[in-house]
Amino acid sequence: MATVLALDVGSSSVRARRFDEQAEPVDELRQERYAGDDPGEIVRLVREVVGGRDEGADAVGCSCFGHSLIALDEAGRPLTPVLGWRDTRSAAAAARLRQRLDAAAARARTGAYLHPSFWPAKLAWLAEAEPEVFRRAARFVSCSDYLYAELHGAEPASSSSIASGTGLFDLTTRGWDAELLELLGVDEARLPALSDAPQGGWYPPLIDGACSNLGAGCVGPTRAALMIGTSGALRILHETVRPMPRPGLFLYVLDERRVVEGGALSDGGNLHAWLNTVLGAASGSLLERGPDEHGLAFLPFLGGERSTGWNPDAAGAIDGLTFATSARDIRQAALEGVGFRFAAIADRLPEVEEVVATGGGLRFVPDWIQLLADTLARPVTASAVEEASLRGAAVATLERLGHEAPPAPLGRVFHPRPERADAYRSARRRHQQLYGMLHGDD
Repeated sequence: MATVLALDVGSSSVRARRFDEQAEPVDELRQERYAGDDPGEIVRLVREVVGGRDEGADAVGCSCFGHSLIALDEAGRPLTPVLGWRDTRSAAAAARLRQRLDAAAARARTGAYLHPSFWPAKLAWLAEAEPEVFRRAARFVSCSDYLYAELHGAEPASSSSIASGTGLFDLTTRGWDAELLELLGVDEARLPALSDAPQGGWYPPLIDGACSNLGAGCVGPTRAALMIGTSGALRILHETVRPMPRPGLFLYVLDERRVVEGGALSDGGNLHAWLNTVLGAASGSLLERGPDEHGLAFLPFLGGERSTGWNPDAAGAIDGLTFATSARDIRQAALEGVGFRFAAIADRLPEVEEVVATGGGLRFVPDWIQLLADTLARPVTASAVEEASLRGAAVATLERLGHEAPPAPLGRVFHPRPERADAYRSARRRHQQLYGMLHGDD
């Protein structure tokens, strides 16, 4: 029986586990957490969680967070920390790029907005803010490119999947975007080679969002994965021969035939943690009262906005505060606000019929899943997969070995409460009005 080692490199931890050809785990989960942005630390922790288990596996597959950038010198040493999607210092550079080229055409080619999450803005900012680092950089790579180069002693290479999350990858030609490179003054030789070939049984990393869908069984255009980890996303994974990004949404690649499409939120589990820090730990259920009783509208943009408006300068906002407002009211309105942002994304994916909730941000907060069902006005099924991205890396690797994994297990179904339907329709209108007042049309 085939076994594969799956590796998941997340934005705050790395995990590894072996799976059989039914995509069932066959040994213990090894996990190491980190809190920094040191590329070397990530490499060290990956070596620890792998711990030689790749030697007995038929193949190794990897899921890795997307949108990261590291500048390397001639010897392959990092000149910068990992610059991730949460680093918004390049917001002004992104705005200047939007003025210098046809932003809509660039997004149609790459599936990504000119936003600080992605490479074009980061490279433009680096050239302006750190010109000596930009000049010395022999290569610009993703975190997973650097990781594999260090693990295998090879030149950095990027999979199509990881490259598609940079905002510099042409979805049609499957190469680096020449127009953006010319504008940025970056020669293609300074970027990693594009390759989907395995290295010694290790298949190239795949972008984590696509792996999460695959691992949770959210495949095809009608079943969406609603993921809340540190951030949040609502995504579909489907086949297409002609990738065409839709307004307000991203579009990345899983492999030669499948793309992952949807919207991303900068606020998810990080918002829940912030609420606990500022308001104290939650007490009591958030389901006892409807949104009409607190009357608040909360825009969850504490980390800036990605979907649907992609405004990095957006900030969180609360409307409707009175002396009667309680910490519990604010907490409920904040979590409902995340649901309403997901609803705005779902409106742009009209083919979706099912929603499956996944991610560490939801595992221990069933009340939030119920609020998501209420705010989306549709049933939400909790995934029974503990680590969707990790299982997705295993499933993708098994597919490459010729094995088809069984469907992913599902858990409890949360139905929108009919007695609260009118209240949530009114609450969503308040949310949309506040969004429109501050940011224009949704």
